[in-house]
Amino acid sequence: MSRKQNGIVKTLLGWPLLLAGGWMAYSKWFVDHNAFLPNAIPEAEWELLQSENAGKLNIYHRSHPQGRPLLLIHSVNAAASAYEMGPLFRHYVGLRPVYALDLPGYGFSDRAPRAYTPALFQHAIIDVLHQIGAPADVVALSLGCEFAAAAALARPELFHSLVCISPSGLNAQNTGRATQQASMRGSSDRLYQFLAFPLWARPLFDLIASRRSIRFFLRQSFVDDITPGFVDYAYATSHQPGAEHAPLAFLSGKLFTQDVCGQVYEKLDTPALIIYDEDAYSRFDRLPELLQRNPRWRATRIVPSRGLPHFEKLSETVGALDHFWEGLGDEA
Repeated sequence: MSRKQNGIVKTLLGWPLLLAGGWMAYSKWFVDHNAFLPNAIPEAEWELLQSENAGKLNIYHRSHPQGRPLLLIHSVNAAASAYEMGPLFRHYVGLRPVYALDLPGYGFSDRAPRAYTPALFQHAIIDVLHQIGAPADVVALSLGCEFAAAAALARPELFHSLVCISPSGLNAQNTGRATQQASMRGSSDRLYQFLAFPLWARPLFDLIASRRSIRFFLRQSFVDDITPGFVDYAYATSHQPGAEHAPLAFLSGKLFTQDVCGQVYEKLDTPALIIYDEDAYSRFDRLPELLQRNPRWRATRIVPSRGLPHFEKLSETVGALDHFWEGLGDEA
């Protein structure tokens, strides 16, 4: 290779390093990592519960003198929060006691740099249900369904029922998103160590949680336009101190439970309902198998929807929930 060619190669190789260094500097000095964060559910009161297992947990709530408590649990992604469960919260306010949890690492809950694992999220849900003080109807979204189901398997007396909206964990073997496959391949720990390396963890997360990126990924979950305000809140909640810790664990695949269908869903004795349709991030290949192996599960398809039916098809979603709960009677 000539000296000129060698110089061209070095220049080409140097550009990525220069761009990466420039972005890290921009992230450090020009990206606001303490953005103003309003309440995700303005209609609710909120309080911080001190959890022995999960630190401070933020709970939105509205009391009501009658009815079984309802606990809403959001999904896990780069910019998650209780905002994702707002339509259901607002619908059931005034009808029954309603609670919505910011999971560990999200919203106003503790975002400490610690080991984020499925067990941590499971214990957080159990601690909140203890605080509620009665068997509750629990509605969870996407990966939140895995944590809620594991909690129900461990502490069934805390659950009256479980509803999973667009749950993860039902994809066929060797399918699903890259994060799930990293978990199945056993490469999550190595991937997390790379993603969470202090030098570039926050700048990398700032790329993932940019408005453009948030809008792109949210767009996959809506049939029509994204609900106004969703992108703004997702951006704000992902630009808080420590906002990168839980999402990077998620992106590495550490938060998925291997064979959660066989190890958790099929063993569940709590009455449970799945609400689903098409979904860019979850597959439902094993749903027929689950319904056959565990008669405690039922399923309702709300068409058309892409993972967030309670935003675009609220009346149909509420109808499915109410029909399911009415059918249970006093069943526990």
